Amino acid sequence: MRSSAVRVLAALAFAGCAWATVWPEPAALQKLFVLVLMLFAAGALLCATGRLAVSLLLGGGLFVALRFISALKENYLETALMPADFVYYARSSLIATLRHYPHLYLLGVGVLVLVPSVLALAWKLDRPLFAWRRGWERAAWRTGGVLLCAVGFRLCLLPDGPFASLHHRDVWDKLSDDAQLTNFFVNIDDDGVRMPAMSDDAAAQRQWAATEHAGPGARPAPYPDIVQVLEESTFDPSIFAACDVPSCRFAMFRPDADTRGSGLLRTHTWGGGTWVSEFAVHTGLPQDIFGAGGMYAPFVLAPHVHDTLPDLLRRLGYLTIAIYPTNGAFLNGRDAYRAYGFDHLYGAGELGLDEWEETDAQMFAAAKRVYDKVKKPGQPVFVMILTINQHGPHDDNPMAKLPPPWRNLVQGLAGKGESALDFDTYLWRLHDSDVAMRGLEHDFLDRRQPTVLVHFGDHEPSFDGLIRPLARTLPPALVPERDFLTYYMIKSNFAGPPLPSYPALDIAFLPTMVLQAAGLPADPYFSAATALRDRCQGRFDDCPDKALLASYYAWIFHRLHVYE
Repeated sequence: MRSSAVRVLAALAFAGCAWATVWPEPAALQKLFVLVLMLFAAGALLCATGRLAVSLLLGGGLFVALRFISALKENYLETALMPADFVYYARSSLIATLRHYPHLYLLGVGVLVLVPSVLALAWKLDRPLFAWRRGWERAAWRTGGVLLCAVGFRLCLLPDGPFASLHHRDVWDKLSDDAQLTNFFVNIDDDGVRMPAMSDDAAAQRQWAATEHAGPGARPAPYPDIVQVLEESTFDPSIFAACDVPSCRFAMFRPDADTRGSGLLRTHTWGGGTWVSEFAVHTGLPQDIFGAGGMYAPFVLAPHVHDTLPDLLRRLGYLTIAIYPTNGAFLNGRDAYRAYGFDHLYGAGELGLDEWEETDAQMFAAAKRVYDKVKKPGQPVFVMILTINQHGPHDDNPMAKLPPPWRNLVQGLAGKGESALDFDTYLWRLHDSDVAMRGLEHDFLDRRQPTVLVHFGDHEPSFDGLIRPLARTLPPALVPERDFLTYYMIKSNFAGPPLPSYPALDIAFLPTMVLQAAGLPADPYFSAATALRDRCQGRFDDCPDKALLASYYAWIFHRLHVYE
């Protein structure tokens, strides 16, 4: 009777845990997915312990704990729980975070005391199952049961398993929607990192030994300031065949007397995923060389990089700061930027701005205020600014609500009215960005302090998929990459040789162009990256010389330990 009572209470507790964890998932299939995983987990625990009450309490409790931790992270850090958090976040910043929330200490102590006590009591009061079996027969039953449940659990997590449709969703959805536990489990497979194919060390030595001792830069100290702007979802509209009206041509894409280099930029994401472009321009590495896990770069890659552009600039005496349009913790931003080598990231709250709502002019004004505050005589500053003015959607207002000059500008688009609305909204917002960029150039280039100004687009917007069929005016060699082409512009207010030009520059090579424009000395890593850029004509992982690329990976990963 005692065991029966304990088991009934444990079953009720398990049902409560299932309601607390399964019901909040928004879709029926997501609810079923989490419930099946709970049942497999409880089944494995039952076979391992032989005690029904303990298995139900522990199995249900683990899922409730996971849901609770996910909610805590969402509430306090405004980003979803990732499997990688239990490796990277706990190791890098958990204690620092808890110091800001002392009541979480008390909660943690309470959980550590209460949960083991309840489980110990249930263990004592619950009679073990399989007691009537003896020796190897009982061990075989229990081992077989654990393995069967583990296999079932694993099958549910396979991208092509019974819940395949939950895996085959956009990365942004898996990082940002309300299916907290579903996203946590499907990301277990997605966040796996795979290193690219590499040559042997001897081949790497032959190809890259000459880059190990980089020479001095073209300019002596004091070094110029560097202002770098990532223009989210921004591209030059004049490359689209239908955008042949004067309103499709903007000054921010046209070279002038200050321009050192400009052209098409080849990115590694489309329609979203700005965080991987941030990773590339800081580290000099495209995220997709690391496999599917590369899309979660701020979580799984950033903690392991050991040589970046901000790192090198800090070694040269720079103060490195970032100006962010969201909460600094969004998508692990603050921790990632610390790993990239930034001294400080200023989020929207610190800047006094409404996150996700800032215009380029507001972001640039905030950056100038911070720059004026931190700038010290003799110390150069590297400012990284992320804008969000062009973040989708572009069809949230009807055409009639656009300012009159920007209505029905682009004709002959596929998708008819929908594409026209997206494109005209984009042009309207781009006009504001263009005006703001002229103001930024005035602030930083129209002065005596030597300065390099860089701005670039990180990916095309999707226009809800309507942008894909639109015709572009591109050279035939670039047509296969048509959806991954934006722009870059590098200017300086001091004389210097023009930067090399390529059919399209890979975004991972942008740091080498910045160093070259500023006349700064490169370390062995960026010296090798510059050599790869020139040998592959601006192409990175699509470089036609695969043997050269394999030797480069071996050199930077085995010899220089850029990523470990």
